[in-house]
Amino acid sequence: MPREMRHSSVSLLSDSGVPLEDIARLVGHSGTAVTEAVCRKQIRPVLLGGAEAMDRIFTWQERQSLRMRKGCRPFG
Repeated sequence: MPREMRHSSVSLLSDSGVPLEDIARLVGHSGTAVTEAVCRKQIRPVLLGGAEAMDRIFTWQERQSLRMRKGCRPFG
């Protein structure tokens, strides 16, 4: 499994409440130190931030499209 996918998996499992010891065993770490270091780079804030940005983009595009269909000038 590519490194990025392993890190994402570890972060998602941690966010879901899976005990650190179980995650370490699952991904083949000999102890919890490496697993804990990966978990500190939690992915949830990144995902939420990206989702919020996409919502703003698509909401803005939908408003633009609606205005164009009504014959209005687009927002600047």
